[in-house]
Amino acid sequence: MDNKNPILLFLVILVPLLAAVFFIHTSILAWQGYPEYGNCIILSYVLNFLMAAIIYIGLFSFQDKIKTQIGFIFIAGSFLKFIVFFLVLYPSYKADDTISALEFAAFFVPYAISLVVETVFMAKMLQKMN
Repeated sequence: MDNKNPILLFLVILVPLLAAVFFIHTSILAWQGYPEYGNCIILSYVLNFLMAAIIYIGLFSFQDKIKTQIGFIFIAGSFLKFIVFFLVLYPSYKADDTISALEFAAFFVPYAISLVVETVFMAKMLQKMN
């Protein structure tokens, strides 16, 4: 893979990885007898992908202009993800006054996968900046 386009490489890694994890996640749910697509799982994976892509592409695109604040902006991106979670997914999850382990996993699994990929790519970006 050509390292000259880190955004494309980021997407080429993130999309299939999230797709594979989604397949495994829904397969485990089905195998355990739970609804495969319950708990807003599709929306959660899509939102986590979109937020990770927007944050990484934004930081990469403006890295020269925000060089000294890039780490803080990256952390702010994580807070933004939680804000989106509380605005979009939380009301559905909290509708029965409890957040089940399945609801938590529906959000946290794609969040964690996206965060790991973002962090690896941000570390590479920061290494090249120094």
